Amino acid sequence: MAMEQKVPKLNLGGSLPVPCVQELAREPLSTVPPRYVRADQDSVVISNTASLPQVPVIDMQSLVSRDSELEKLHNACKEWGFFQLINHGVSSVLLEKVKVEIQELFNLPMEEKKKYWQQAGEIEGFGQAFVVYEEQKLDWADMFFIVTLPAYLRKPHLFPNLPLALRDTLEAYSAEMKNLEMKILNLMAKALGMDPNDMRELFEEGMQSMRMNYYPPCPQPELVTGLYPHSDSNGLTILLQINDIEGLQIKKDGNWVPINPLPNAFVINLGNTLEIATNGIYHSVEHRAMVNSVKERLSIATFCSATLGGDISPAPSLITPQTPPLFKTISVADYLRGYVSVQQHGRSYIDFLRIQN
Repeated sequence: MAMEQKVPKLNLGGSLPVPCVQELAREPLSTVPPRYVRADQDSVVISNTASLPQVPVIDMQSLVSRDSELEKLHNACKEWGFFQLINHGVSSVLLEKVKVEIQELFNLPMEEKKKYWQQAGEIEGFGQAFVVYEEQKLDWADMFFIVTLPAYLRKPHLFPNLPLALRDTLEAYSAEMKNLEMKILNLMAKALGMDPNDMRELFEEGMQSMRMNYYPPCPQPELVTGLYPHSDSNGLTILLQINDIEGLQIKKDGNWVPINPLPNAFVINLGNTLEIATNGIYHSVEHRAMVNSVKERLSIATFCSATLGGDISPAPSLITPQTPPLFKTISVADYLRGYVSVQQHGRSYIDFLRIQN
């Protein structure tokens, strides 16, 4: 019991109940309901994607043996904040199981899905994230969000009650993602010339959560977003595309650059926590998800976050008289509260933490 009392409380905020977009999209709609129309978004028309630079592709096997690949990773994190990871060592059999089980999760009958719907004051389960008032604009998407690690944070009405095949698959996938996360972070520390203990202390016992995304076809895809532009709050996000439909776009030099995911590759992006930890050397980048009028898109994002109960700050090994800290130190709990409170405003929260000279 004494150990339980020391466990930090986790409050990821709540979200108001919203319609199931997958069900809505089954209706014979010719126009999008007004609550989903995003008049303020940038144009989605990209006339010539071939002329745009492409997100770097990093070979995990080469990372551990070639300095040139490590330098490529370093540049990808500095210039892009995104990269695709191939030869990552995660079993293709497991990845196929993940894809099948997530497709089946979203194919459950509505009565079954209701067992896993968000409860009052919580964000985990089926629904949308950070919906805080009734008139708020919504994404053209459904999500299933769940905290997976540490195991004591799992909601007793969610993870243990998932269909057995999905539960077993997520258990294995969660362990693989934790292992891959720490390998990537350790290689980043090496590329930065950073004390690897700084990285381990921040993330080794950190929280892991997963967001499964379903983006249905839309009759007017140019009017909506599948996921509104934002940057991630966490350290690393590891995204697996479930099918071969494009939709993820990142902001690069003022353009929205689409990512064409390679088969069984992971799309990796850096979050705000890692930008702070690297003292601004690496960048968390704004991104969004778009939809189409023909076919649904599915993905699963694994969020690798900082250790609860700790602090987020620039790594001590990167601070010198010539490179002073650019960000304030903040507790993980305060950081999460602050991020949730301004989530509707893209990158803005990290700017609150910058030290003004």
